[in-house]
Amino acid sequence: MLGFGEALYAIRQFMDQGGPVLYGVLAVTFVMWTLILERVWYFGVVARRDIDRARQNWEQRRERKSWYAHKIRSAMISEVKASLSANVSMIKTLVATCPLVGLLGTVTGMIAVFDAMAVFGSGNARAMADGVSQATIPTMAGMVAALSGVFMSTFIERWAKRASERLEDSLTTDH
Repeated sequence: MLGFGEALYAIRQFMDQGGPVLYGVLAVTFVMWTLILERVWYFGVVARRDIDRARQNWEQRRERKSWYAHKIRSAMISEVKASLSANVSMIKTLVATCPLVGLLGTVTGMIAVFDAMAVFGSGNARAMADGVSQATIPTMAGMVAALSGVFMSTFIERWAKRASERLEDSLTTDH
């Protein structure tokens, strides 16, 4: 098993092989996962309080059958839905951005390959290999980041939908 210093060295070497665009992929992935973890924390800790507060406010109402009561119920559900689905669109946008940043790495890597070919000709495989690694590593990293984000954004979206449907079902109009 690698020690901490050896792991940092391996990561640094990987980042250097991928070129400067790999740092962009890393930044987008970091922001995306920060938002994902915030949503997981929200659902684990805060969402229950928001849902319980909406239920309590509804249960405290004496009258629940009028048009006005239905509008208040709709507003309560809307507020909780907005809280439940906050940042989901930003997460989806970052998921779509990851492969695009990776493709930018492909373009810059291929430019490095063509530069090496212009300077050294096609006989210097080492110079071309650096450009090829700069072309493939960011693309792969962007796709891996996007796949993890797709899974989690779908999971969060379903979680929010189920929670809002349960809230909607629990706010009965009987009384």
